[in-house]
Amino acid sequence: LAVGWGSGAVAAWATSPSGCELVQSTTDCTGRWLSSVPGNLRGDTEELLLDDNTIQVLGNASLLSYHQLRCLSLTKNRLELIEPSAFLSSQGLHVLSLADNLLFTNYSLTAAALSALPALRTLDLAGNCLTEDMVSVLVWNLSSLESLSVARNIIMRLDSSIFTNLTQLLELNLEKNYIFEIDQAFEGLQRLQRLNIAYNYLPCVVEFGLTQLRVLNVSNNIIEWFLALESDDLFELEVLDLSHNRLLFFPVLPRQSKLHSLLLKDNEMSFYQRLPNGTSLADVTVQFLLIDGNSTNVTTVSLWDEICHSNLSSLRLLDMSQNQVWYLPEGFLAQMPSLTHLKLNQNCLETFHLSEGDPLALLTELDLSQNQLMELGAEVGAGDILPNLQLFNLSTNRLRALPPGVFTYIRKIATVDLSRNRVDLCPQPAVTGEAERPPCVDIRGVETLTHLSLAGCGLRGLGGHPFQGTSLMHLDLSDNHQVLSGDLGWLQDLALTLQVLSLRNTSLSSTAVDFSAFNSLVRLDLSENSLTVFPTSLGVLKLRSLDLRDNCLPALPPDVARTPLGKSLQEVYLSQNPYNCCTLGWWDALQRVEGLHVPDGQEMTCSYDSRTLSPRALPEPVLWSCRWRTADLALLYLVLALPTCLTLLVAFAVIFLMLKQKLLKMVKSRCGVSSPY
Repeated sequence: LAVGWGSGAVAAWATSPSGCELVQSTTDCTGRWLSSVPGNLRGDTEELLLDDNTIQVLGNASLLSYHQLRCLSLTKNRLELIEPSAFLSSQGLHVLSLADNLLFTNYSLTAAALSALPALRTLDLAGNCLTEDMVSVLVWNLSSLESLSVARNIIMRLDSSIFTNLTQLLELNLEKNYIFEIDQAFEGLQRLQRLNIAYNYLPCVVEFGLTQLRVLNVSNNIIEWFLALESDDLFELEVLDLSHNRLLFFPVLPRQSKLHSLLLKDNEMSFYQRLPNGTSLADVTVQFLLIDGNSTNVTTVSLWDEICHSNLSSLRLLDMSQNQVWYLPEGFLAQMPSLTHLKLNQNCLETFHLSEGDPLALLTELDLSQNQLMELGAEVGAGDILPNLQLFNLSTNRLRALPPGVFTYIRKIATVDLSRNRVDLCPQPAVTGEAERPPCVDIRGVETLTHLSLAGCGLRGLGGHPFQGTSLMHLDLSDNHQVLSGDLGWLQDLALTLQVLSLRNTSLSSTAVDFSAFNSLVRLDLSENSLTVFPTSLGVLKLRSLDLRDNCLPALPPDVARTPLGKSLQEVYLSQNPYNCCTLGWWDALQRVEGLHVPDGQEMTCSYDSRTLSPRALPEPVLWSCRWRTADLALLYLVLALPTCLTLLVAFAVIFLMLKQKLLKMVKSRCGVSSPY
């Protein structure tokens, strides 16, 4: 339940004697371990939140003091019973949430209480272990309802008797039940606009005829067929979600509708007009036998022709990803001139054809990734191809090249993903003995291109200037083991514009790349390489994110926290490096940098005498030993020599005192001087 805020109102918070929070006309008693409704709240309360308490019974006198109540929420209590007269003093209640309780125990008495709410608009009965019969009783007299949720219950079958009196219902949520059959349950709901039956067990949808419905979600069922009623009536349907089912064929949609979003992801769908072995099923039909009581109805459907009769001119989003589509029938996309987003990833497509004057003139996003594409056909003429396309995902296919100059005719292209294809960039370096250079992808001069992924393309040392004339801001070259071999002048061409660069797993050595010229760089990934020394050129950059995971770094520079890099970093990854436990001064300095986050800090380790330890909690003996190991050697020698010198001095003094008399007599006798004694 949302709290409504006036445009010029000032939120004045206060606390009631029962510990509830008050703001304007809303009282929030969530999580107060209340076993009953407090009776000492403000009488002008319009919204009362009692979620997450231990209330078991809403008694006849529970709400007597709250005549202006409009919204009441009792979610996540232990509510078993609402007494018949509980709402007599709250006739103006509009919104009631009773989700996640135990209303199945006394549902008939609770139904009597609900029937006393003539103004109720929204009711949430989710998570109450209700059967379809219980739901029918509970909502029987609620003709004013506009929104009803009975999600997460144990409803199994729906028929025309359950929602008979809900003539004003606009939205119905039935998700996460056990529904396997629906028999004319929604025919009387003439105003119903949004219907959610996701996460159930429906095997099919046939004779779909809810013309007034705008949004239908039947995802995550076991639907194999979707057949709309054969009618020329205009369906108001705008969004149809059939994703995560078992559809075998493209759904037979209404002939006339306002459909703009069709979601068919994760099914078993294909087209059967022609098969891979060359045979044709163009004239094959399927007969559906519909048995209703004593009547039998046979519906004959052509596998492809029926689709041609559906008007898809308003369709803007088509998601057919994760299916078994290996080709698109001729004229299939021509029916969708308004399409802006097309997702065909994770299918079995082997070819895809682009042509000048293509009907997909409004398309902005095209995803063909994770197919088996070996060829991208294009008829390049004087006109544009896909003139509004901005994102083109071709990753994880079998492409070796693209049609020459294809991006020149896609004039708004901004993001291209060619990763996991065996492609090369033009121009290619000349190889002695090669009569003809292999095909390549030319992106030179594509000024609109800002994001490019070439991960895992098997790129070798790039010659010439493959990025000349581009303004790339994001470049992914990861998983190309030899891309940094040879002259790296081509990378310097991007120094002024590049903001995000990934060189993960590219066999990078510490001195291979000079990063000092990349002043615009904010995110850099150098993980999974063989860095043994921290690249000194990084110190002058003002990165926000740096990834150094899985390298061979024994330490970072001691002054890294004082460099421009250390002052600008907001995120750094450091784990999976063989750090020396006795040279962790840089780590202590980084931990003191305000605003710096080390997401993998818990995974960091360091080595000490073949032991692996956590730098966050080094044992005291290790710290003491490290101090001796890292101490100044001259000072160490002085400290070691000082006790020896002192010992010798003391010994000499003792010997001198013991032999003083004898030494004096010896001196006198030899010098011939008489003694005064």
